Amino acid sequence: MSTDSSALPVLTAKDFASDQEIRWCPRCGDYSILAQMKKVLPKLGIPKEDFVFVSGIGCSSRFPYYMETYGFHSIHGRAPALATGVKVSRPELSVWVITGDGDALSIGGNHLMHAIRRNIDLKIILFNNQIYGLTKGQYSPTSPLGSRTKSTPMGSVDNPLAPLCVAIGSEATFVARAIDVDIKGLVSTLERAAAHKGTAFVEVYQDCNVFNPGAFSYATDKKVKADNLIYLEHGKPLIFGDGSKGIRLNEMKPEIVTLGKGITEDDLLFHDEKAEEPSLAFLLSRMRYPEFPEPVGVFRDVEKPVYDAQVNSQVDSAIQEKGEGDLEALFNSGDTWTVE
Repeated sequence: MSTDSSALPVLTAKDFASDQEIRWCPRCGDYSILAQMKKVLPKLGIPKEDFVFVSGIGCSSRFPYYMETYGFHSIHGRAPALATGVKVSRPELSVWVITGDGDALSIGGNHLMHAIRRNIDLKIILFNNQIYGLTKGQYSPTSPLGSRTKSTPMGSVDNPLAPLCVAIGSEATFVARAIDVDIKGLVSTLERAAAHKGTAFVEVYQDCNVFNPGAFSYATDKKVKADNLIYLEHGKPLIFGDGSKGIRLNEMKPEIVTLGKGITEDDLLFHDEKAEEPSLAFLLSRMRYPEFPEPVGVFRDVEKPVYDAQVNSQVDSAIQEKGEGDLEALFNSGDTWTVE
């Protein structure tokens, strides 16, 4: 990957648009995510040929076709595994994983968890629409309790997974949430994820207007979203609504309070995305509508050793100590026997 961005040609969003017909339903939230990604990549100072997008299975996983970059459309849930191989073998590349709530958290849960806990330098963007869209409307691992779908006609009884809780529980070094139609917030979040060294996990609330329309209307409707969202800012108190309400801790539990009558901003919970201890980030990830306003933005951004750098350091040390090696000699080393 080039380090001299001044020597690179000036790229625009159009340079990252492929010639493939985009096959998502009209008004799908995926269009916005794709558009914002194309805006962000030209700003990074990275040659176009040094980007790789890896996806699994699902509506979101068509993403690599629509990017004029290298990419893989892999198998269900295995995108983190393929992306790990790409990043370890070619650490100079910028590797992005595009996945959905079904792809990543059902069959792919194991691969997702281990990619995150290893802190591989991957950017994992999870499109969460709380439904299986490509297979026409079955409930997914993030579908709320009681969801009536084609596979749960009487209502889901499965306790849903919270993607950010899974990521933070796996010790993710960068965790964020964005919303498909919040253009400014989504662009800022993708830029922050791209700049992070290590696994950057971003959940994007994405509307499936065919099989689960309005799932996040509380977070997108201009009339109500101010009361239902908290925009996280490092070092700032958790304030929402018209600025008169906030979140404070009461015996390690969050509670909504109204400023005034003896309650000031100093009494509120202050956001610290740099905290080594992930407890605060985990607490925020468990604040869910309608009981609480939901946090949006960067929950955690800390530095830890990066897996692919460590692996390649070990390889370099082994070569320096023992030489390049001989594959045929390796095959014939150790215990051997002859079959007669």
